[in-house]
Amino acid sequence: MRLSALFGCALALLPLLAAPAAAADEPVRRMTVTGTGEVSGRPDMADVTVGVETDAETARAGLDANNAAMTRVMAAMADLGIAEKDLQTSGFSINPRYEQKPNSNEPPRLVGYQVRNQLHVAVRDLDKLGQVLDAAVTQGSNRIDGLAFGFAAPESMLDEARKRAVADARRKAQIYAEGLDLKLGSILSVDEAGGGGPPRPMFARALAAAPAVPIAAGESTLQVQVNVVWQIE
Repeated sequence: MRLSALFGCALALLPLLAAPAAAADEPVRRMTVTGTGEVSGRPDMADVTVGVETDAETARAGLDANNAAMTRVMAAMADLGIAEKDLQTSGFSINPRYEQKPNSNEPPRLVGYQVRNQLHVAVRDLDKLGQVLDAAVTQGSNRIDGLAFGFAAPESMLDEARKRAVADARRKAQIYAEGLDLKLGSILSVDEAGGGGPPRPMFARALAAAPAVPIAAGESTLQVQVNVVWQIE
């Protein structure tokens, strides 16, 4: 009788023991919202890529002419106060040039060589940017391959953008929850998308003072996006 009674109690407890397991198997309802935060400001530096491209009959002649021009360009950058750490060769190539007569079955004929040297310049004083461009061209640069404005120390601006992105995500989540008659629970995960990204230029508001090349510094915007996952209760 005692064993029978114990067996009956065990059977009675089975549904109670199985209930938590069944609840644990239920999928967790969640809501994922993307928030965006932006901070704008006047950039305090610029990255520019200047280049020297030289054509010559021989690779040696092209290289010599290119070296001479780039040496003058780099010396001009130093004269304007550009630090050595802010000058970096970003590309160098020597390529043959071929010519083919129109409507001819003859193979292309070697007519010379092209030498290209690119120099990346970080300009930390925007008042000198126009002078930098003018000096580069004056000393032999015949290519300007890129110009981008940015911030020397964007960390504080990015942190503010992150705060705004989180606030934006929370605002959206609350709107969705109210509209769908849901209740937000705890936050399951937060993921920053893109890591801030490069500054996005805005419309120009001011001109950098430069006697030769007028440059519109304008405004740049840093943007951060975060993906926040809430549990739905």
